[in-house]
Amino acid sequence: MAGNTLTGLIPTLYTALDTVSREQVGFIPAVSRDAKADAAAKGQTVSSPVTPTTSAVDIAPGATAPDTGEQVIDKVDVSITKSKMVPLKWNGEEQLAIGPNGQYNVILANQFTQAFRTLANEVDSDLGALYFGASRAVGTAGATPFGTAGDLSDFALARQVLEDNGAPTSDLQMVLGSSAIANLRGKQSVLFKANEAGTDQLLREGILGRVEGFNIHSSAGVKKVTKGTGTGYTVNNVAGYAEGDRFIAIDTGSGTVNAGDVVTFEGDANKYVVAVGLTGGVITLAAPGLRQTLEDGVAVTVGNSFTANMAFDRGAFLLAARTPAMPEGGDTADDVMNVTDPVSGITFQIALYRQYRQIRYEVGLSWGVKEIKAAHATLLMG
Repeated sequence: MAGNTLTGLIPTLYTALDTVSREQVGFIPAVSRDAKADAAAKGQTVSSPVTPTTSAVDIAPGATAPDTGEQVIDKVDVSITKSKMVPLKWNGEEQLAIGPNGQYNVILANQFTQAFRTLANEVDSDLGALYFGASRAVGTAGATPFGTAGDLSDFALARQVLEDNGAPTSDLQMVLGSSAIANLRGKQSVLFKANEAGTDQLLREGILGRVEGFNIHSSAGVKKVTKGTGTGYTVNNVAGYAEGDRFIAIDTGSGTVNAGDVVTFEGDANKYVVAVGLTGGVITLAAPGLRQTLEDGVAVTVGNSFTANMAFDRGAFLLAARTPAMPEGGDTADDVMNVTDPVSGITFQIALYRQYRQIRYEVGLSWGVKEIKAAHATLLMG
């Protein structure tokens, strides 16, 4: 492969990245990321380190410091499920038709912008599809959050679930769809009145920033969830269930209960997210499971369809992104370059192929996503 062929494109590539990294792909900057330039193939499993929780011990004065502090660093395996590229091709006649006024580089930058956008949007959509990896839900299905002026209880309720579950609160994220974002910008005047909010960023620029400990993100990847058809089910366990149980047997009803459905039990105000749908007469609740005891024969209700806005600690979800694998010795590309988005940390692969009277670029990315800690995530239904 010829060296430095793509070097002259660096300003064009980073102009394109600068545009895309500020668009509404809110899940990508919100989740934990393992984004490296290491090549990976579709179907390959990559491991990302996970640091364990710690516990405090009593201080005991002595002549020497105690020989403690060892930790076993765990890991999470994430499969690279997608490896995709966006092609861009120009021939000599097309370049000549543009003329000598510099428009070619402008158009090329816009093409790279669209390529980065296409891949980033799909990554963001995949992360939004992990809504079933949340512990419980707050809000009302079908009612957009923050719809009542001056009422920020949706923040408080989401944080309550996370705090009750023991989630860390130093790096909380909230990813909202456009309707919820519009309510924040249009109805919650405490956030855009500069004298009350302490900043005019929302009023002047539409920037939401940080509210009640949450970093607020907007994303087109927030999913609309269609409820299962399950109806008439009751709990089927003579001994009942204890707080923390997750595998709940149900019977007498009919229809489906899907992963991601929100279910309630008569006498329990908590809204539980189903991690694994109805299989063999059993539904699996997301961790940490039941918040109170559950008796045999209690009615089970599958909640209505909803929009899956999400609130979580950054470590609750993981994005593993790599550059697509090349064969040993390379292929017919004249040059290959990796460019890293400074905002998301994602590294894209750019490959240049010189063909007969035309050139072809490829923008490539391989990635996989995974839910890591359901107890550290909650749904904010809309």
